[in-house]
Amino acid sequence: MKTIGDVHVIELFKQDPETAFKRIVEEYQDRIFNLCVYMLRSREDAQDAAQDVFVNAYRSFKNFTPHASLYTWLYRIALNTCIDYKRKSQRLLVEDEASIFEIASQGPSPEKVCESKEVRAVIKETLESLTPDFRAVIVLREIEGLSYEEISEVLQISIGTVKSRISRARDELRQLLRDKL
Repeated sequence: MKTIGDVHVIELFKQDPETAFKRIVEEYQDRIFNLCVYMLRSREDAQDAAQDVFVNAYRSFKNFTPHASLYTWLYRIALNTCIDYKRKSQRLLVEDEASIFEIASQGPSPEKVCESKEVRAVIKETLESLTPDFRAVIVLREIEGLSYEEISEVLQISIGTVKSRISRARDELRQLLRDKL
């Protein structure tokens, strides 16, 4: 569903495309990058993919006729871009261990920091072992906080399929984590 901000940006784009798109990038760049990191498991590839997302969005924005929110439209482009990147690259991707998860520096003990890093590494590894379909719904729901409806729009699947995939992905994650923790 379009927001007031979406309507404003769409109207601004007609008058001043560069300014409008600058606002779009500022608003969504971190979320798009994070999605790309989770999907591609490589900061370097995610940076390239996120840049491609905005280039592709800029090129097609003039033809954008919103039936959904700008946010879900960008996520759909990002998801497709990541899928294309994964298809092009069948190599193993190595990622800096601290790239996704950051530990707040509010004074936890070294033992807690180490334990937290280990648990996060296990969760990250387990998340990466899921199929792309399961990983996508978990990332969009649990990490990005999208509603079922938004996920449905992004992935272009029914809400029932979204709920089913989330349920099955959670079950698989639980089982895999139970075996590892």
